[in-house]
Amino acid sequence: MYNKPLQLILEDGTVFEGKSFGYEAPAAGEVVFSTGMVGYTESLSDPSYLGQILTLTYPLIGNYGVPKEEVQNGISAFFESEKIQASGLIVSDFSFEYSHWNAVKSLSDWLKENKVPAVYGIDTRELTKLVREKGTMLGKLVFPDQPDIPFVNPDDENQVAKASCKEVITYGNGNNKVVLVDCGVKNNIIRCLLKRDTTVIRVPWDYDFNTIEYDGLFISNGPGDPAYCDITVDNIRKSMETNKPIFGICMGNQLLSLAGGAKTYKLKYGHRSCNQPVQLIGSQRAFVTSQNHGFAVDNNTLGSDWEPLFVNLNDGTNEGIRHKTKPWFSCQFHPEASAGPTDTEFLFDVFSLLLTSSKGGGKSTAINVNTVIQEYLTSSDFSSKGKKSDTPENATNSISPGFSPLWGESVRGQVRKVLLLGSGALKIGEAGEFDYSGSQALKALKEEGIETVLINPNIATVQTSEGIADKVYFLPVTPDFVEKVIEKERPDSIFLSFGGQTALNCGVALFKNKILEKYNVRVLGTPVQSIIDTEDREIFNQKLAEIGVKYIQSEAVTSTEEALRAANELGYPVIVRAAYALGGLGSGFCDNDDELRTLATKAFNYSPQVLVEKSLKGWKEIEYEVVRDRYDNCITVCNMENFDPLGIHTGESIVVAPSQTLSNSEYYKLREIAIRIVRHIGIVGECNVQYAFDPFSEDYRVIEVNARLSRSSALASKATGYPLAFVAAKLGLGYGLPELKNSVTKETSAFFEPALDYIVCKIPRWDLAKFHGVSREIGSSMKSVGEIMSIGRSFEEAFQKGLRMIQQGMHGFVGNKELYTSELDNELSTPTDKRVFYLSQAFEQGYTVNRIYDLTKIDRWFLYKLKNIIDTAHLIEKCADKEHLPTALFSKAKKIGFSDYQIEKLIYKKPMPKDTIRNERIKRGIVPVVKQIDTLAAEYPAQTNYLYLTYNGVANDTPTNSPKGGELVRTMHHETQNINNSPLTSPPLEGLGEAVSAIVLGSGAYRIGSSVEFDWCSVNALNTIRKEGLRSVMINYNPETVSTDYDMCDSLYFDELSYERVLDIIELENPKGVIVSTGGQIPNNLAVRLSQSGVNILGTQAADIDNAEDRHKFSSMLDRLGIDQPRWKELSTLEDIHQFVDEVGFPLLVRPSYVLSGAAMNVCSNRSELERFLTLATEVSKEHPVVVSEFIEGAKEIEIDAVAQNGELVVYAISEHVEYAGVHSGDATIQFPPQKIYTQTVRRIKKIAREIARELHIFGPFNIQFLAKDNDIKVIECNLRASRSFPFVSKVLKINFIELATQVMLGYEVKKPEKSAFDLDYVGIKASQFSFTRLQKADPVLGVDMASTGEVGCIGTHFDDALLTAMLSVGYRIPEKNIVVSSGSAKSKVDLLDACRLLVLHGYNLFATGGTQKFLEENGVNSTYVGWPDEEGDLKVTDIIANKNVDLVINIPKNLTERELTNGYKIRRGAIDFNIPLITNARLASAFIKAFCKLKKEDIEIKHWGEY
Repeated sequence: MYNKPLQLILEDGTVFEGKSFGYEAPAAGEVVFSTGMVGYTESLSDPSYLGQILTLTYPLIGNYGVPKEEVQNGISAFFESEKIQASGLIVSDFSFEYSHWNAVKSLSDWLKENKVPAVYGIDTRELTKLVREKGTMLGKLVFPDQPDIPFVNPDDENQVAKASCKEVITYGNGNNKVVLVDCGVKNNIIRCLLKRDTTVIRVPWDYDFNTIEYDGLFISNGPGDPAYCDITVDNIRKSMETNKPIFGICMGNQLLSLAGGAKTYKLKYGHRSCNQPVQLIGSQRAFVTSQNHGFAVDNNTLGSDWEPLFVNLNDGTNEGIRHKTKPWFSCQFHPEASAGPTDTEFLFDVFSLLLTSSKGGGKSTAINVNTVIQEYLTSSDFSSKGKKSDTPENATNSISPGFSPLWGESVRGQVRKVLLLGSGALKIGEAGEFDYSGSQALKALKEEGIETVLINPNIATVQTSEGIADKVYFLPVTPDFVEKVIEKERPDSIFLSFGGQTALNCGVALFKNKILEKYNVRVLGTPVQSIIDTEDREIFNQKLAEIGVKYIQSEAVTSTEEALRAANELGYPVIVRAAYALGGLGSGFCDNDDELRTLATKAFNYSPQVLVEKSLKGWKEIEYEVVRDRYDNCITVCNMENFDPLGIHTGESIVVAPSQTLSNSEYYKLREIAIRIVRHIGIVGECNVQYAFDPFSEDYRVIEVNARLSRSSALASKATGYPLAFVAAKLGLGYGLPELKNSVTKETSAFFEPALDYIVCKIPRWDLAKFHGVSREIGSSMKSVGEIMSIGRSFEEAFQKGLRMIQQGMHGFVGNKELYTSELDNELSTPTDKRVFYLSQAFEQGYTVNRIYDLTKIDRWFLYKLKNIIDTAHLIEKCADKEHLPTALFSKAKKIGFSDYQIEKLIYKKPMPKDTIRNERIKRGIVPVVKQIDTLAAEYPAQTNYLYLTYNGVANDTPTNSPKGGELVRTMHHETQNINNSPLTSPPLEGLGEAVSAIVLGSGAYRIGSSVEFDWCSVNALNTIRKEGLRSVMINYNPETVSTDYDMCDSLYFDELSYERVLDIIELENPKGVIVSTGGQIPNNLAVRLSQSGVNILGTQAADIDNAEDRHKFSSMLDRLGIDQPRWKELSTLEDIHQFVDEVGFPLLVRPSYVLSGAAMNVCSNRSELERFLTLATEVSKEHPVVVSEFIEGAKEIEIDAVAQNGELVVYAISEHVEYAGVHSGDATIQFPPQKIYTQTVRRIKKIAREIARELHIFGPFNIQFLAKDNDIKVIECNLRASRSFPFVSKVLKINFIELATQVMLGYEVKKPEKSAFDLDYVGIKASQFSFTRLQKADPVLGVDMASTGEVGCIGTHFDDALLTAMLSVGYRIPEKNIVVSSGSAKSKVDLLDACRLLVLHGYNLFATGGTQKFLEENGVNSTYVGWPDEEGDLKVTDIIANKNVDLVINIPKNLTERELTNGYKIRRGAIDFNIPLITNARLASAFIKAFCKLKKEDIEIKHWGEY
């Protein structure tokens, strides 16, 4: 499709280049901007835009097309007038393919029909900033091949006269007759009046309406300067003589003010948006409003009988007036709001009340409109708005808001000590987002001077760091432990909403057990009863029914039999949901009784109540993040739309913010329902409302409300720049939203709804390949272990960036390694973790958008965008080389998210010399620009450091330190012509000052092997950089992290951790250097390439990192140093492999040279397994050799975490695994200080560490892993970066290893701490958290490939104390009576013998499988025989597990024979599916048994971190 070039020329000489998508004729007018994110049809048809060229700051326009023409009550049903009123339209990106059930044409076609030009491809953010800084300017849209036109100033003529009707028109037949003075009235004003029993008499602007009979006067909105309306003002003054009610909107506000003797003035750039916050004078009530005006009333000129009614919370300008004694009032904003929120539509009700009161004989007494409004807001009439006596199914249009009286009392000044509950170990469904939320809440409390106590056993988190909370308890977040802390600390208040479902469930239990009442602890924020109302599905549905809100047909049940009955009454398919469960645990879809019986049985293992719902699979899923304060002020901070249809848990779906396929009507309808729900339930703080939305109508159902900070809350905070958790904590103390400031602008109010001028894409990361036998299908229960958030100014850009960010070998939507299926239709219709890439295959095979939609139900708009990527890739593939790649195509590819590597691969189909495409791109001037996330789409100045890079722009938002200046980055100057095609001759950007920066590369998406511990490391590196007086710069893209809180650093680049993007940022920042060693393996892998490009790697150099990471180089070094290691062989030929096997024998360990948490590492016990695993290993890292090494059974694994300076140890910590080698170090239970290794062993480990540190010239953090057996010590591997255990040893030792390491890496001399690990009189235990309950069919057995999703670290005076606390913290329970033992090999049987004796001694009943029962009997230990799953007999192990007759299952895998694997799997999987604690390691089982036999739960010490 060819689109003609079209220029926007401003009166100051600035020229923007774009392409036409409207009528091909020039136009001139006043250039203005609107920050609304939906409602382009309503805005364009708004007469207030007459004479103006409208800039829409939201970059994606045209998504939902244009609705059909339809007339209702004499006016258009979908438009605000009979035609497009704006002179022209300016957008960044235009959707030529639209998707919406009610659309009949594209926006482009509608513009052409109305003969209105439009331009896309404009940097609307830069244009908005220009207008903001210089004020509203005249502009013109000019085609270069057509004659020029002059500028036109709409203020030079009477725009009201143009917009007004020419004759009197009457609408409706209500009891109240209202004269509507048409100054350019919007149709929705007429609609609002007609809904209130009104006859509307619409008269021209200059009509003398005093000659007719009427009950009240309404003065409408309109365009232009009110000074032209003297006739109207005179007529208003005449009306005042009658004392009849008067209500004015926008222009009506200005004209009523003029009639009252005030003056108006022109604003610098006006208010034109859907999120302007206003406050009702004399109250704490505030409202989000839609506005469109360029003039305002001067408050200082109001007469003595008049006073302001509303004030703008951002700039303090007038937003309405009232007469002190007469029924006359007006508002500058648009309460009819189309486009925009209808929060203030109640003003029409107030006007109606005044009309009725006046008609009823009138009142001789004075009327205070302000008082009338406040009384109405708290009246039952108002709070009952929208309530219906009929069923929710008939309540489609009941969406009016309902206000409640003041909710609770402010506790500011009364709160002295607050207990905050954390979420514990990271697990699927409850991950790092709660570290971010809790940290934000603690920061808010600290700002208030309130003492804080935190309970959270997750020692790796930022919130458990020194200085965040006043006291930290590394204890389980369970009612019994929390009660003990309450008893000891005596807090006066508690927060329950910042620790996910774990904290919420604990808080509800404390409330129900009257523990909070007993100790007089108040719950801050949302009341517990409100939490219960949302968690109990039956109560929740009743609450929704009370306000006429539609919910999914469902029934809450408490047994499988009830579930079957409910499902058959509702009709299949149904979805089963467990109440009080996180991340959809225990949920799923069922098509028949058998499926339901299986799923319901499982669900009841996790919850006492299960909800059986009618399935709406295929509907859209929409979310709103809602905030409410005690004054009943409500805002929605973020609206999100799932890429995938309903049926996939929102944590599993790709999520886009803001929504892309909702019209203005749909967007604000759902928003208003969300606010009404939140008010009715009584939320104080933040919550999340989820909807199912019919893709073929405006029908909806509420899915659920999370009355707490949810997974989506962190995403919404990062997507908008609005710190939800911080604000929620302040609201919990009794603040009102208007009292708080926008933390980004620092000047405007926190009572606002963010306006985005970019798009955000959240993509989950799965690690299903790590689990044997796991089902890859994704559905209503979460399986993803992490997520990323990408930012762009086109959907394609954000989407492709996001696919790279998940770091699973994909380079975007195209240009990836082969991923092919012959069952394509099935892969598309049955979602798996790979479906997004099968979409690419489908397009490549010629599937149409409609065919893919039929198979997936993914909205066509998204599919059109993906097809655009495919089509562009095909064009690139046709280019013979980089020289034949047209610049326009090159630029388009970068704008829709193609990486340099993708383009190289598409053109050359083979690796090319480094930076081949990069150098060509820069030579052609195709470079990214830096944009800010400032919450208000550039409408107000913001010195925010929250940044991202995009190719959809022409200028940087911020200064940089780039020494190359204009060679790399183009800046925007008002005298510059032809910006998009100008040569790179701009002057260098203004620098950032003298402060030198240091860049820290973050860890990216949480995954198995790289989680919150690396965020702790990154945050501490940033803190240290700041302490040392340098500018701290973070690059990361994980919305769950504290490191991506813009308060944590001086510049946050929320962007890719790819070589290309990191180098872009380095060239902009010109830093002292880059730290790659605190973010885990992902940044470490960039060290060599960055170093080769001249980047200064801070700390250990890239060549040394490579020497440690490359197995061949590292092993050669160890041989050279005479340090022992397991025998190994580099993979080259099969002959070499067989020879090595003959020398060493089995078992063997197979691993790639560069590893991440055991990726593709496996123990092989025979030749067939070896060949299979070798193939897997080469797929992980093809460029590096694969090694095979001997596996030493029965060896202890020991680690040293250390910091070195110039190869000399500064600080170290030696820790010991409880399990023998064979369990990945990330899954192992670690004790520190070590409890069972000899002093001589410690000395030898330190000696080896020193030798390696010197040889590798280590500057900074490192970790070495050792095997110890029979007095032999062998080195397994060395990581020249921080390890998973750095936070653990730092906090146990109370020496911050990362602070020291960062000082070393920055080049500062560091003194060795005097403290030694052996001085400690306590023990730390790090235990792993597993999420096998989420991973259907996965074998829950541990090995050399890491499987845990999180960890805890607990401290005790003794080993048993610390171990028991840690095991309880990851979900184990002390058994009550019965224990199953299946002890595996002879060695395991011996290891468990003493523990089994202890169990019997303490009165436990043992149930043992064949070999184990025989062994125990031979050794004098009583046990009951239970058969294996495949054995005949009355008492099988699987039966007693299924009947939940046991409290603990110990199953130790014996060997890899088929029978052992099958039977062992059934035992292990049964324990997981029936929610029975499972241990698969004999040494850990023995240690746990000894601990709980020695100690009762009540014996565990209740001591905070500072007491050790």
